[in-house]
Amino acid sequence: MSSTSKTILEPIDLSDAHKTDVRTQFGALCFRIMQGKPEVLLVTSRRTGRWIVPKGWPMNGKTPAQAAEIEAWEEAGVRGRMYDRCLGLYSYRKTVDDGEDVPCVTMIYAMKVRELSKDYPEAHERKRKWMRPKRAAALVDEPDLAHLIRNFDPAQVKS
Repeated sequence: MSSTSKTILEPIDLSDAHKTDVRTQFGALCFRIMQGKPEVLLVTSRRTGRWIVPKGWPMNGKTPAQAAEIEAWEEAGVRGRMYDRCLGLYSYRKTVDDGEDVPCVTMIYAMKVRELSKDYPEAHERKRKWMRPKRAAALVDEPDLAHLIRNFDPAQVKS
């Protein structure tokens, strides 16, 4: 592939999915520019109330960025311009429904928010808050996610 070629991400096929030791999730780093400076949107997790970015499991027939976009709507009530290039990834341990603690790797995609809705699927289950990247990075528990947020530059998603 030449350096001028664009990578096309194919939708994921989950028909042959089987349980693995490490789970994959896709997340959205939702941002806007206010007074010339970036702000990012964090939401609280439903179970523990920790500050996180909207994220979720792979979805059959959706690219990673499309899955992250759907999660951003469901968990944060935002719509906007989703970028297909992965900004980076972070890992954490998630407690799943049966109480098992499983390792997860989350790939993060940027979304420039154009619309913020008061009515969205998880509005009554989560809080959301806009903040500068430095403050947001200080509030998340995962060091790799904090690093991604702290060093986020909206100019990097333009390509």
